[in-house]
Amino acid sequence: MTRTGPDKTEAVTAAGAVASDLAQHILSRLTPGAHLPSEAELAARYAVSRLTIREAVKLLEGRGLIEIARGRKATVREPDGTAFTDFLATIVHNDAKGVFDLVEVRLSLEVQSATLAAKRANRAGIAAIENALERMRAAARRAAAGEDSAACERDFNHADVGFHEAVALSSGNRILSYLFEAMAGPLEEGFFISRRGSLARGQTLDATIEAHQRVLDAIRDGNGRAAGEAMRNHLKDTMRDIRVAVGELGGSRTPPA
Repeated sequence: MTRTGPDKTEAVTAAGAVASDLAQHILSRLTPGAHLPSEAELAARYAVSRLTIREAVKLLEGRGLIEIARGRKATVREPDGTAFTDFLATIVHNDAKGVFDLVEVRLSLEVQSATLAAKRANRAGIAAIENALERMRAAARRAAAGEDSAACERDFNHADVGFHEAVALSSGNRILSYLFEAMAGPLEEGFFISRRGSLARGQTLDATIEAHQRVLDAIRDGNGRAAGEAMRNHLKDTMRDIRVAVGELGGSRTPPA
């Protein structure tokens, strides 16, 4: 017999309630690799049908909390930022305001990230930041020598993201590190947009490198206040670049393939 609209809505609501309770259980009590109970066990526990459990488990899979293999119990996943990355990518790609929103969030996170990195970075962390900055310089040199400009820009932006990720890792704060790993893709698109504005304002890749060098110098010196201020100034320049770029690019804000 075909389910009516209200019955279907009721089933979906029940699946959502079960998924919400299971999500809390997973996040508070289970570790990656742990198995959920079988459909039959969960159906008995929540006093719902196995179909409702199946729908609830699909909701959890969609949230990235579990993975489902054919013929096996659902397994708790190692947390990653896939859902957050997809959300940011959609906003940055489709909404000009989303690019500004991302920079505003970065202002809060990255000033803190640089400040903490100055206090906590070890030799390996500083080496990773230095390496990313050197890769930015290498891409800039190739661009100046007349190599493929699109490829050089992609390499430069990729290294730029690596610089900010390395600073976040050096902060010693796992949540900051997680957030920057999740933001990597959207950041690269944001960098493409801000680079258009930077060029329109007469800025060069060398100016961007110098801004990053000031952050690195302060981190090396262990000066948290200077590191935070250098990052703040850099991101304020980025905000100015984006304002110019949105006007210059109009509706075409997509980086080249």
